[in-house]
Amino acid sequence: MNLERRIKAFSKLGDVIFKNKTGLKKRVQNPWFSHENIEFALTETSNSLKKENLEKWVAKYPELQKQKNNKRVGVITAGNIPLVGFHDFLSVLISGNVFVGKLSSKDDKLMPAIIKMLIEIEPEFKKCIFITEGKLENFDAVIATGSNNSARYFEYYFGRYPHIIRKNRNSVAVLGGNETDEELQGLADDIFLYFGLGCRSVSKLFLPDGYELNNIFRNSLKHKNVINHNKYANNYDYNRAIYMMNRIDFKDNGIMLMKEDIGYASPVSVVYYESYSKLDTVKKRLQTDNEMIQCVVSKERLIDNSVYFGESQKPQLWDYADNVDTIKFLTEL
Repeated sequence: MNLERRIKAFSKLGDVIFKNKTGLKKRVQNPWFSHENIEFALTETSNSLKKENLEKWVAKYPELQKQKNNKRVGVITAGNIPLVGFHDFLSVLISGNVFVGKLSSKDDKLMPAIIKMLIEIEPEFKKCIFITEGKLENFDAVIATGSNNSARYFEYYFGRYPHIIRKNRNSVAVLGGNETDEELQGLADDIFLYFGLGCRSVSKLFLPDGYELNNIFRNSLKHKNVINHNKYANNYDYNRAIYMMNRIDFKDNGIMLMKEDIGYASPVSVVYYESYSKLDTVKKRLQTDNEMIQCVVSKERLIDNSVYFGESQKPQLWDYADNVDTIKFLTEL
């Protein structure tokens, strides 16, 4: 298949995913994958596959137009949010390579269903897609995503191959203090979508000195139903009890906890925050900790290369995880 044919197939796939969202949702059994979050993931995946998006994305890589021998790319996916491995799947196939996937047991229903849809649209893809439940074998390169612990395992076993290995990252928001309610409700989406389990989920806030936390709490109530989710509620109750037993100061609005902390990786149901007096101090901190941060949410022009409120879970095809250009990696194999 040439590039134009691959683009056409994925563009049609986007339409088919959108039309079949209801059926796809019924396949999933992971209790963390609520119907609302699956719906959101499927909708965003469908939107990203519009022909104009695909064409804009690949236009940056003229080498994709060239026909060359396919490389077998082993992809180990995470399972923290629905379809988290789809972008790697798309990147491998759109670049003309062969996808050899090992799917997370936490997200092993949606991807096979979508693969079946893609093959029905373009049968030629059948010889380019392989899923393994056992040991990953017979590959030329590896893309692996996991925790910091699993990343050490990946480095040990796959270090001699061309590879992209991703570790834990978190996302942060920097507030200037003059945000509107609409912007803060967008921030609530960045915090609560996927129950905060995604690497693009905001888990830490940088707030100007004297900031009124009730602004955050009040605008987070659009997600008040999150506390009715059993697993989320269990985390909320557990963390609240731990903080109370250990006399750790925290703020609480009944659906989330806020704790002053220098860390980035807050527990589920908890958002860390720090106060600042000078914005330049925050900018230097973000530069220093760049490898721990996936994306930064803020008002336009407050922080360079930041994402606007409510957009952290809507990455474009060219917004690469860990800022590592996957297509560039694949075209250089």
